[in-house]
Amino acid sequence: MTLTIPDHLLALDARDPLAHKRGAFHLPRGVVYLDGNSLGALPRGVPERLAHAAQTEWGEQLIRSWTAGADAGQDWMALPDRVAAKIARLIGAAAHEVAVGDSTSVNTFKVLAAALGVAGPGRRVILTDADNFPTDLYVAQGLNALLGGTLELRRVPADDIEAHLTEDVAALLLTQVDYRTGRKLDLETITAQARAQGIVTVWDLAHSAGAFPVDLSGAGADFAVGCGYKFLNGGPGAPAFLYAAERHHGAAPVAISGWMGHADPFEMARDFTPAPGARRFVAGTPMVLSLSALDEALDVFADVDLNALRAKSLSLTDTFIDLMEPLAARFPLTLVTPREHARRGSQVSYRHPQAREVMADLIRAGIIGDYRTPDILRFGFTPLYHSHADVWQAARGVQAVLELEARA
Repeated sequence: MTLTIPDHLLALDARDPLAHKRGAFHLPRGVVYLDGNSLGALPRGVPERLAHAAQTEWGEQLIRSWTAGADAGQDWMALPDRVAAKIARLIGAAAHEVAVGDSTSVNTFKVLAAALGVAGPGRRVILTDADNFPTDLYVAQGLNALLGGTLELRRVPADDIEAHLTEDVAALLLTQVDYRTGRKLDLETITAQARAQGIVTVWDLAHSAGAFPVDLSGAGADFAVGCGYKFLNGGPGAPAFLYAAERHHGAAPVAISGWMGHADPFEMARDFTPAPGARRFVAGTPMVLSLSALDEALDVFADVDLNALRAKSLSLTDTFIDLMEPLAARFPLTLVTPREHARRGSQVSYRHPQAREVMADLIRAGIIGDYRTPDILRFGFTPLYHSHADVWQAARGVQAVLELEARA
């Protein structure tokens, strides 16, 4: 690998239409941060927004901020809806089809219960990827237990999903981008195949939203969930979101029916009347401080061309794979991320027999990636703040660590 950044990579950065977005983030010096697919970097506007929410909206306005915020149109009651509208553009949805609040796990419970509620009679199978993210599997197991074990959670390899779209399947629960390998499923094709068999789809967009364009409405998806703290950069523990297609609003049950999902919360009625749209799925009091951080973070996307975002993501990951190829020939590195663009998310992963130790050494050297059991080195690429120069520096860092370990 060259000792200086190659000219062709510098040229890519020079004509990068998203280069100016790097300045919107706080990125510590001496670090190449490749774990934004686990926790996004801090947008520079968030600390000021949080200070305003705490000192002015809470400190000065007190309870008045719920209905007449410190700034016109900034009341806390409407905050979940404002954030939902910003997320909707990123996932190909209408604003009233998105609800924001709670965690991804809780929202998975909500939409999976809703999906089962609108599934056809006689269907008792939840079909999922055998390697799906554990919380999705746990939620499905818990929901089945709550329903007396009347369902079957059928786990099959992702490549075999189509063959298992049978008439006994009620819901298909899939994560679009595999959290370990970065493999990207064809959401549009799989959704069409499922709908053709009368199966309700539930998509986990945790590694999709904010990384590349998603078109839930165009694909005909039924339900989806996603988190706010990865590529959306909303901060640790940021509220999650859910999507419910408009056609299901009338029939889908609201399993966790809280007062904030009522049509008129302050009427204090004793029976639940769902609010219009996906707002019915907002159960409890909005988490104002974390919602404010996410709201501010999403403003970074306001003028972003999502197709340009995807093009840069693929360029960054292509570059990393190319730079790592000579290292894979010298060291026990096995690429597990698909090379095909259509099958790749915004991360690159390798197997290595000492992956845990290698990643620990990389982090100490300022190359912050991630380790996943049992042997995965995971590197996430965020087009809003990464450059091709960062990619080169990361690959150089991997080379240095592997060479050092080989001499040990």
